[in-house]
Amino acid sequence: MKYRIILLLPVLVLLTFLPACSLLDSTVSGVSNVMGITDTATVIAKTAQIRTSYAVVAADLLEVKRGERLDVLDTMEHEKVIWYYVRAHDEENTSGWIEAQNVITNEVLEKSKSVAGSFANLPPQAAGKLRAASNLRLSADMNPENVLFRLASGSTFEIMDWNFVPKQDVADIDDAKRGETKQSKRSKNEDVEAAKEKDEPDKLDEKYDIWYLVRLDPSVSPAPAGWLFGRQVELQVPSEIVFFQHNNRKFVTWQRLDSEIASKAVTSDRNATPGNWVILSRTNTVKAIDGVEPDFDGILVLAFDKYDQSFYTVWRTNGDVWGLLPLRIDGSGDAKTFTIQLRNPNGQMDEKRFNVFRDKSRIKVTPPEDIAQYQAAKSR
Repeated sequence: MKYRIILLLPVLVLLTFLPACSLLDSTVSGVSNVMGITDTATVIAKTAQIRTSYAVVAADLLEVKRGERLDVLDTMEHEKVIWYYVRAHDEENTSGWIEAQNVITNEVLEKSKSVAGSFANLPPQAAGKLRAASNLRLSADMNPENVLFRLASGSTFEIMDWNFVPKQDVADIDDAKRGETKQSKRSKNEDVEAAKEKDEPDKLDEKYDIWYLVRLDPSVSPAPAGWLFGRQVELQVPSEIVFFQHNNRKFVTWQRLDSEIASKAVTSDRNATPGNWVILSRTNTVKAIDGVEPDFDGILVLAFDKYDQSFYTVWRTNGDVWGLLPLRIDGSGDAKTFTIQLRNPNGQMDEKRFNVFRDKSRIKVTPPEDIAQYQAAKSR
Protein backbone atom coordinates (compact mmCIF):
# COMPACT_ATOMS: atom_id res chain seq x y z
CA MET A 1 0.00 0.00 0.00
CA LYS A 2 2.86 2.33 0.90
CA TYR A 3 4.45 1.59 -2.48
CA ARG A 4 1.26 2.58 -4.33
CA ILE A 5 1.06 5.89 -2.45
CA ILE A 6 4.66 6.69 -3.40
CA LEU A 7 3.86 6.03 -7.07
CA LEU A 8 0.75 8.27 -6.97
CA LEU A 9 2.54 11.24 -5.41
CA PRO A 10 4.31 12.35 -8.66
CA VAL A 11 1.03 12.09 -10.54
CA LEU A 12 -0.76 14.30 -8.00
CA VAL A 13 2.05 16.83 -8.08
CA LEU A 14 1.93 16.91 -11.89
CA LEU A 15 -1.84 17.46 -11.88
CA THR A 16 -1.43 20.28 -9.40
CA PHE A 17 0.81 22.22 -11.78
CA LEU A 18 -1.02 21.48 -15.02
CA PRO A 19 -2.51 24.65 -16.62
CA ALA A 20 -6.12 25.24 -15.67
CA CYS A 21 -7.15 25.38 -19.32
CA SER A 22 -5.84 21.83 -19.88
CA LEU A 23 -8.04 20.52 -17.11
CA LEU A 24 -10.92 22.53 -18.55
CA ASP A 25 -10.29 21.12 -22.02
CA SER A 26 -10.33 17.52 -20.85
CA THR A 27 -13.36 18.04 -18.64
CA VAL A 28 -15.33 19.85 -21.35
CA SER A 29 -14.41 17.26 -23.95
CA GLY A 30 -15.43 14.42 -21.67
CA VAL A 31 -18.84 15.97 -21.07
CA SER A 32 -19.53 17.13 -24.62
CA ASN A 33 -18.49 13.89 -26.32
CA VAL A 34 -21.44 12.09 -24.76
CA MET A 35 -23.94 14.68 -26.01
CA GLY A 36 -25.97 14.26 -29.16
CA ILE A 37 -26.14 16.68 -32.09
CA THR A 38 -28.37 19.65 -31.22
CA ASP A 39 -28.08 21.43 -34.59
CA THR A 40 -25.83 21.86 -37.59
CA ALA A 41 -23.90 25.01 -38.45
CA THR A 42 -22.27 26.54 -41.53
CA VAL A 43 -19.06 28.53 -41.32
CA ILE A 44 -19.67 32.16 -42.40
CA ALA A 45 -16.23 33.60 -41.64
CA LYS A 46 -13.65 33.38 -44.42
CA THR A 47 -11.61 31.19 -42.05
CA ALA A 48 -12.04 30.31 -38.38
CA GLN A 49 -10.42 28.05 -35.80
CA ILE A 50 -11.86 25.14 -33.84
CA ARG A 51 -10.07 25.34 -30.47
CA THR A 52 -9.44 23.09 -27.50
CA SER A 53 -11.53 25.38 -25.28
CA TYR A 54 -12.97 28.87 -25.04
CA ALA A 55 -10.09 30.01 -22.80
CA VAL A 56 -7.76 32.76 -24.05
CA VAL A 57 -4.77 30.40 -24.02
CA ALA A 58 -6.56 27.55 -25.82
CA ALA A 59 -4.81 25.82 -28.70
CA ASP A 60 -6.07 25.73 -32.28
CA LEU A 61 -7.17 22.29 -33.46
CA LEU A 62 -8.47 22.81 -36.99
CA GLU A 63 -8.96 25.69 -39.43
CA VAL A 64 -12.36 25.67 -41.14
CA LYS A 65 -13.44 27.74 -44.13
CA ARG A 66 -16.59 29.53 -45.26
CA GLY A 67 -19.32 27.11 -46.33
CA GLU A 68 -18.06 24.09 -44.36
CA ARG A 69 -20.68 22.26 -42.29
CA LEU A 70 -20.24 21.42 -38.60
CA ASP A 71 -22.28 19.40 -36.09
CA VAL A 72 -23.25 21.44 -33.02
CA LEU A 73 -22.96 19.35 -29.85
CA ASP A 74 -23.20 21.98 -27.14
CA THR A 75 -23.31 25.72 -26.53
CA MET A 76 -22.22 27.98 -23.70
CA GLU A 77 -21.64 31.64 -22.84
CA HIS A 78 -18.23 32.66 -21.51
CA GLU A 79 -17.59 36.30 -20.56
CA LYS A 80 -20.61 37.41 -22.63
CA VAL A 81 -19.35 35.55 -25.73
CA ILE A 82 -21.33 32.62 -27.15
CA TRP A 83 -19.35 29.50 -28.07
CA TYR A 84 -20.41 26.27 -29.78
CA TYR A 85 -18.87 22.88 -29.13
CA VAL A 86 -18.75 21.39 -32.64
CA ARG A 87 -17.59 18.36 -34.56
CA ALA A 88 -16.03 18.85 -37.98
CA HIS A 89 -16.39 16.50 -40.94
CA ASP A 90 -12.66 16.00 -41.51
CA GLU A 91 -10.99 12.57 -41.40
CA GLU A 92 -10.44 12.79 -37.63
CA ASN A 93 -13.93 14.20 -36.88
CA THR A 94 -12.19 16.95 -34.93
CA SER A 95 -14.23 18.25 -31.99
CA GLY A 96 -13.70 21.54 -30.19
CA TRP A 97 -14.99 25.04 -29.52
CA ILE A 98 -15.71 27.75 -32.07
CA GLU A 99 -16.93 31.30 -31.46
CA ALA A 100 -20.58 31.68 -32.46
CA GLN A 101 -19.94 34.77 -34.62
CA ASN A 102 -17.98 32.58 -37.05
CA VAL A 103 -20.88 30.24 -37.86
CA ILE A 104 -24.60 30.28 -38.56
CA THR A 105 -26.80 27.49 -37.26
CA ASN A 106 -29.24 25.68 -39.53
CA GLU A 107 -32.18 27.13 -37.58
CA VAL A 108 -31.02 30.69 -38.28
CA LEU A 109 -30.09 29.83 -41.88
CA GLU A 110 -33.65 28.68 -42.56
CA LYS A 111 -34.98 32.00 -41.26
CA SER A 112 -32.71 33.85 -43.67
CA LYS A 113 -33.95 31.67 -46.53
CA SER A 114 -37.51 32.55 -45.57
CA VAL A 115 -36.65 36.26 -45.89
CA ALA A 116 -35.16 35.55 -49.34
CA GLY A 117 -38.42 33.89 -50.36
CA SER A 118 -40.21 37.24 -50.06
CA PHE A 119 -38.42 38.53 -53.19
CA ALA A 120 -37.79 35.27 -55.05
CA ASN A 121 -39.15 36.57 -58.37
CA LEU A 122 -37.98 40.18 -58.16
CA PRO A 123 -34.91 41.69 -59.87
CA PRO A 124 -32.30 43.56 -57.78
CA GLN A 125 -32.98 47.29 -57.50
CA ALA A 126 -29.49 48.54 -56.61
CA ALA A 127 -26.10 47.43 -55.29
CA GLY A 128 -24.45 48.32 -51.99
CA LYS A 129 -21.37 47.91 -49.83
CA LEU A 130 -20.76 48.12 -46.06
CA ARG A 131 -18.47 50.86 -44.75
CA ALA A 132 -18.24 49.11 -41.36
CA ALA A 133 -19.06 45.67 -39.97
CA SER A 134 -22.81 45.55 -39.35
CA ASN A 135 -25.48 43.10 -38.24
CA LEU A 136 -27.64 41.31 -40.77
CA ARG A 137 -31.11 41.12 -39.24
CA LEU A 138 -34.38 39.26 -39.78
CA SER A 139 -36.44 42.47 -39.77
CA ALA A 140 -35.98 46.21 -40.18
CA ASP A 141 -35.64 47.09 -36.50
CA MET A 142 -33.15 47.02 -33.63
CA ASN A 143 -34.80 44.12 -31.78
CA PRO A 144 -31.85 42.55 -29.91
CA GLU A 145 -33.09 39.04 -30.77
CA ASN A 146 -33.37 39.36 -34.56
CA VAL A 147 -29.62 39.43 -35.32
CA LEU A 148 -28.61 36.76 -37.84
CA PHE A 149 -24.87 37.43 -37.78
CA ARG A 150 -22.37 40.22 -38.39
CA LEU A 151 -21.32 41.05 -41.95
CA ALA A 152 -17.74 42.17 -42.39
CA SER A 153 -16.79 45.69 -43.48
CA GLY A 154 -16.55 45.84 -47.28
CA SER A 155 -19.20 43.16 -47.84
CA THR A 156 -21.16 43.70 -51.06
CA PHE A 157 -24.78 42.83 -51.79
CA GLU A 158 -27.77 43.43 -54.03
CA ILE A 159 -30.51 45.68 -52.67
CA MET A 160 -33.98 44.27 -53.22
CA ASP A 161 -36.09 46.80 -51.29
CA TRP A 162 -35.94 49.32 -48.47
CA ASN A 163 -38.03 50.83 -45.68
CA PHE A 164 -38.07 54.35 -44.26
CA VAL A 165 -38.26 54.10 -40.44
CA PRO A 166 -38.71 57.14 -38.13
CA LYS A 167 -35.27 58.19 -36.93
CA GLN A 168 -34.17 56.89 -33.55
CA ASP A 169 -31.42 57.92 -31.17
CA VAL A 170 -29.26 54.86 -31.84
CA ALA A 171 -25.62 54.23 -32.69
CA ASP A 172 -24.48 54.87 -36.25
CA ILE A 173 -22.95 51.39 -36.50
CA ASP A 174 -25.21 48.42 -35.83
CA ASP A 175 -22.68 45.94 -34.44
CA ALA A 176 -24.33 44.94 -31.15
CA LYS A 177 -24.16 41.27 -30.24
CA ARG A 178 -27.27 39.12 -30.36
CA GLY A 179 -29.39 39.87 -27.29
CA GLU A 180 -27.82 43.31 -26.77
CA THR A 181 -28.70 46.86 -27.86
CA LYS A 182 -25.97 49.36 -28.60
CA GLN A 183 -26.63 52.83 -27.23
CA SER A 184 -26.02 56.04 -29.16
CA LYS A 185 -23.24 58.36 -28.04
CA ARG A 186 -24.53 61.29 -30.07
CA SER A 187 -26.50 64.28 -28.81
CA LYS A 188 -29.30 66.06 -30.63
CA ASN A 189 -28.30 67.99 -33.72
CA GLU A 190 -28.94 71.64 -32.86
CA ASP A 191 -28.83 72.70 -36.52
CA VAL A 192 -31.63 70.28 -37.35
CA GLU A 193 -33.76 71.54 -34.49
CA ALA A 194 -33.19 75.17 -35.54
CA ALA A 195 -34.20 74.38 -39.12
CA LYS A 196 -37.50 72.96 -37.90
CA GLU A 197 -38.21 76.13 -35.95
CA LYS A 198 -37.86 78.16 -39.14
CA ASP A 199 -40.60 76.09 -40.82
CA GLU A 200 -38.18 74.76 -43.38
CA PRO A 201 -39.34 71.60 -45.17
CA ASP A 202 -38.49 68.36 -43.37
CA LYS A 203 -35.51 66.53 -44.81
CA LEU A 204 -35.78 62.84 -45.55
CA ASP A 205 -32.43 61.93 -43.99
CA GLU A 206 -33.24 63.95 -40.86
CA LYS A 207 -36.64 62.38 -40.25
CA TYR A 208 -35.98 58.77 -41.25
CA ASP A 209 -33.43 56.01 -41.09
CA ILE A 210 -33.38 53.69 -44.07
CA TRP A 211 -33.22 49.91 -43.79
CA TYR A 212 -32.16 47.84 -46.80
CA LEU A 213 -33.44 44.37 -47.64
CA VAL A 214 -30.42 42.70 -49.25
CA ARG A 215 -29.52 39.55 -51.14
CA LEU A 216 -26.06 38.08 -50.51
CA ASP A 217 -23.91 36.08 -52.90
CA PRO A 218 -22.86 32.62 -51.58
CA SER A 219 -19.23 33.79 -51.79
CA VAL A 220 -20.07 36.43 -49.15
CA SER A 221 -22.43 34.43 -46.94
CA PRO A 222 -24.26 31.08 -46.83
CA ALA A 223 -27.27 33.04 -45.52
CA PRO A 224 -28.99 34.48 -48.61
CA ALA A 225 -30.87 37.50 -47.24
CA GLY A 226 -31.63 39.89 -44.40
CA TRP A 227 -31.99 43.55 -43.40
CA LEU A 228 -29.15 46.07 -42.92
CA PHE A 229 -29.27 49.38 -41.03
CA GLY A 230 -28.57 51.99 -43.67
CA ARG A 231 -26.21 54.41 -41.91
CA GLN A 232 -23.18 52.35 -42.93
CA VAL A 233 -24.48 51.24 -46.35
CA GLU A 234 -22.88 52.90 -49.36
CA LEU A 235 -24.79 52.63 -52.63
CA GLN A 236 -22.53 51.39 -55.42
CA VAL A 237 -23.77 53.54 -58.29
CA PRO A 238 -21.92 52.43 -61.46
CA SER A 239 -19.06 54.81 -62.25
CA GLU A 240 -20.32 55.41 -65.79
CA ILE A 241 -23.56 57.04 -64.59
CA VAL A 242 -22.68 58.45 -61.17
CA PHE A 243 -21.65 61.80 -62.73
CA PHE A 244 -25.26 62.40 -63.82
CA GLN A 245 -26.30 62.45 -60.17
CA HIS A 246 -26.94 65.86 -58.57
CA ASN A 247 -26.57 66.96 -54.96
CA ASN A 248 -30.29 67.50 -54.47
CA ARG A 249 -31.30 64.32 -56.34
CA LYS A 250 -29.66 60.97 -55.57
CA PHE A 251 -29.91 57.77 -57.59
CA VAL A 252 -31.72 55.05 -55.63
CA THR A 253 -32.44 52.43 -58.30
CA TRP A 254 -30.79 51.66 -61.60
CA GLN A 255 -30.97 48.82 -64.12
CA ARG A 256 -29.34 48.26 -67.47
CA LEU A 257 -31.65 48.20 -70.46
CA ASP A 258 -29.15 46.36 -72.67
CA SER A 259 -28.44 43.40 -70.38
CA GLU A 260 -30.26 40.07 -70.62
CA ILE A 261 -28.94 38.90 -67.24
CA ALA A 262 -30.88 40.16 -64.21
CA SER A 263 -27.92 39.71 -61.87
CA LYS A 264 -25.86 42.10 -64.05
CA ALA A 265 -28.60 44.71 -64.21
CA VAL A 266 -27.21 46.76 -61.33
CA THR A 267 -23.54 45.98 -61.92
CA SER A 268 -20.97 48.35 -60.47
CA ASP A 269 -18.11 46.67 -62.32
CA ARG A 270 -15.73 49.42 -63.39
CA ASN A 271 -14.62 47.29 -66.33
CA ALA A 272 -18.14 46.87 -67.71
CA THR A 273 -18.90 48.22 -71.17
CA PRO A 274 -20.99 51.46 -71.06
CA GLY A 275 -24.63 50.83 -71.86
CA ASN A 276 -28.20 52.07 -71.62
CA TRP A 277 -29.84 52.66 -68.25
CA VAL A 278 -33.16 53.41 -66.60
CA ILE A 279 -32.56 55.24 -63.31
CA LEU A 280 -34.94 56.19 -60.50
CA SER A 281 -33.93 59.08 -58.24
CA ARG A 282 -35.05 60.69 -54.99
CA THR A 283 -34.86 64.21 -53.60
CA ASN A 284 -34.23 64.77 -49.88
CA THR A 285 -37.61 66.34 -49.11
CA VAL A 286 -40.24 64.51 -47.05
CA LYS A 287 -43.25 63.70 -49.27
CA ALA A 288 -45.23 61.23 -47.18
CA ILE A 289 -48.86 60.56 -48.11
CA ASP A 290 -50.87 58.70 -45.46
CA GLY A 291 -47.59 58.03 -43.67
CA VAL A 292 -45.93 56.43 -46.71
CA GLU A 293 -42.90 57.94 -48.44
CA PRO A 294 -42.32 57.43 -52.18
CA ASP A 295 -39.38 55.20 -53.09
CA PHE A 296 -38.54 57.59 -55.92
CA ASP A 297 -39.72 60.91 -57.36
CA GLY A 298 -37.76 61.10 -60.62
CA ILE A 299 -37.12 58.96 -63.72
CA LEU A 300 -34.16 59.20 -66.07
CA VAL A 301 -33.31 57.10 -69.12
CA LEU A 302 -29.74 57.34 -70.43
CA ALA A 303 -28.23 55.77 -73.55
CA PHE A 304 -24.63 55.46 -74.69
CA ASP A 305 -23.67 56.46 -78.22
CA LYS A 306 -20.80 54.13 -79.11
CA TYR A 307 -19.77 56.34 -82.06
CA ASP A 308 -19.56 59.58 -80.07
CA GLN A 309 -18.49 57.67 -76.96
CA SER A 310 -20.84 59.71 -74.81
CA PHE A 311 -24.17 59.43 -73.02
CA TYR A 312 -27.32 61.26 -74.02
CA THR A 313 -30.64 61.74 -72.24
CA VAL A 314 -33.37 59.66 -73.83
CA TRP A 315 -36.22 60.65 -71.53
CA ARG A 316 -36.69 62.19 -68.09
CA THR A 317 -39.50 63.46 -65.91
CA ASN A 318 -40.29 67.17 -65.84
CA GLY A 319 -41.00 67.82 -62.19
CA ASP A 320 -41.54 65.21 -59.50
CA VAL A 321 -43.54 62.00 -59.58
CA TRP A 322 -44.59 59.78 -56.66
CA GLY A 323 -43.57 56.19 -57.23
CA LEU A 324 -43.02 52.83 -55.53
CA LEU A 325 -40.75 49.87 -56.28
CA PRO A 326 -40.11 47.46 -57.82
CA LEU A 327 -38.66 48.50 -61.15
CA ARG A 328 -39.00 45.68 -63.67
CA ILE A 329 -37.48 45.36 -67.14
CA ASP A 330 -38.87 42.94 -69.75
CA GLY A 331 -38.15 42.17 -73.40
CA SER A 332 -35.05 41.37 -75.38
CA GLY A 333 -32.52 43.16 -77.58
CA ASP A 334 -33.37 46.82 -78.15
CA ALA A 335 -37.11 46.23 -77.64
CA LYS A 336 -37.59 46.57 -73.90
CA THR A 337 -40.21 47.77 -71.48
CA PHE A 338 -39.80 48.96 -67.91
CA THR A 339 -42.61 48.95 -65.38
CA ILE A 340 -43.07 51.00 -62.23
CA GLN A 341 -45.91 52.07 -59.93
CA LEU A 342 -46.96 55.73 -59.98
CA ARG A 343 -49.60 57.57 -57.98
CA ASN A 344 -52.33 59.03 -60.18
CA PRO A 345 -54.17 62.36 -59.54
CA ASN A 346 -56.91 60.48 -57.66
CA GLY A 347 -54.39 59.04 -55.20
CA GLN A 348 -54.38 55.44 -56.44
CA MET A 349 -51.26 53.55 -57.46
CA ASP A 350 -51.18 52.54 -61.14
CA GLU A 351 -48.73 50.24 -62.86
CA LYS A 352 -47.14 52.16 -65.72
CA ARG A 353 -45.30 50.57 -68.62
CA PHE A 354 -42.74 52.49 -70.70
CA ASN A 355 -41.66 51.16 -74.10
CA VAL A 356 -38.00 51.40 -75.09
CA PHE A 357 -36.93 50.90 -78.70
CA ARG A 358 -34.22 51.82 -81.18
CA ASP A 359 -35.02 54.27 -84.00
CA LYS A 360 -32.10 54.01 -86.41
CA SER A 361 -29.08 54.77 -84.22
CA ARG A 362 -30.93 56.33 -81.30
CA ILE A 363 -32.73 54.83 -78.30
CA LYS A 364 -36.18 56.28 -77.66
CA VAL A 365 -38.88 55.91 -75.02
CA THR A 366 -42.67 55.95 -75.44
CA PRO A 367 -44.27 56.72 -72.05
CA PRO A 368 -47.90 55.91 -71.17
CA GLU A 369 -50.29 58.39 -72.76
CA ASP A 370 -51.30 60.12 -69.52
CA ILE A 371 -47.66 60.51 -68.49
CA ALA A 372 -46.81 61.98 -71.91
CA GLN A 373 -49.66 64.49 -71.60
CA TYR A 374 -48.57 65.43 -68.08
CA GLN A 375 -44.97 65.92 -69.22
CA ALA A 376 -46.07 68.08 -72.15
CA ALA A 377 -48.16 70.27 -69.86
CA LYS A 378 -45.25 70.71 -67.42
CA SER A 379 -42.85 71.74 -70.18
CA ARG A 380 -45.04 74.55 -71.48
